Amino acid sequence: MSDLGQPCGLQRTSWGVFIWLALCVLLPMPAPASLSTPAASGRELIDLGAELSAAAATGKRGLAVYFGQTDCAYCERFHSVNLADPDIAALIRSYFIWVSLDIQSETLVRTPAGEVLSTRLWAEREQSDFTPSLLFFDTYGRTVLRLRGYYPPYQFRAALDYVSEGFYQREPFATYLARGDDRLVFDETDLNPEPFFSPPPYIFDRRQPAERPLAVFFERGDCHPCDLLHSEIRNRPDLQRRFAQLDTVQLDLRADSPLIAPDGRRLRARAWAAELGIEYAPAIVFFDKKGRELVRVTSVGEFGQLDKMLARLQAGSSAWNTGALRQHP
Repeated sequence: MSDLGQPCGLQRTSWGVFIWLALCVLLPMPAPASLSTPAASGRELIDLGAELSAAAATGKRGLAVYFGQTDCAYCERFHSVNLADPDIAALIRSYFIWVSLDIQSETLVRTPAGEVLSTRLWAEREQSDFTPSLLFFDTYGRTVLRLRGYYPPYQFRAALDYVSEGFYQREPFATYLARGDDRLVFDETDLNPEPFFSPPPYIFDRRQPAERPLAVFFERGDCHPCDLLHSEIRNRPDLQRRFAQLDTVQLDLRADSPLIAPDGRRLRARAWAAELGIEYAPAIVFFDKKGRELVRVTSVGEFGQLDKMLARLQAGSSAWNTGALRQHP
């Protein structure tokens, strides 16, 4: 797999590597507390087998092992840009145990296969001695994705979904990533348009029952799973017809767009999303005619079930079990 961005490597004798090292300016490599683990603290042995057991016991999808080093500009960018992205940070917390390793360290690592060797040697053997690099393991200790070099947030968010949703069992990462290429935006920060989206003002007041149920798309720009969602809808005329039969709106998850919530309160889109517990995009939240939340879609793996959800919604709210909403773990 080709690398995106330029990695920083261990010192070698080749002139090419010396050139890369010259590009790695002296910048610190911060480790945000929210994504740090004791495995990065310099203890005598980092037991990745134990970390995998903890991942399985807590319902996570696996282990994300980050390889970095100081004096690496792209490592600093990965921390200050990628890990600072709220969507990315929330996904990592939800699905992975995060282990951060310094490729220059002699700290011992017990690998998922049970071997014990230094971090430096393991990084070299796993071809992760170019930084930043990441290895993703499932709960059985199998390597399911390897990223070498810096991946911008759009591609890195796609990698997190690719692993957490199990797409690695069906298709190569490059194929999965390319499925978001047909987005219809002029600027990467724009949201995908759909003809069934109602324009502002956003008035969702349902204190008096409305004529139709409500579907609210919470999205953001530069979002691979958002692009996948709209690709699914554009390829499904039946989904387009069903959404057109609802009051369907699109909100920017990060915007301060004014709205009136179903209970009549005046809010901003960002605040309403936070109140609903929506941490990352996309999410589709369905409300009945009285403004009661029925179900939500927040997983790429659920996109294929939209037709069934919409059929149940239009058959009447009594078809839903409102006590068991679909939500991201």
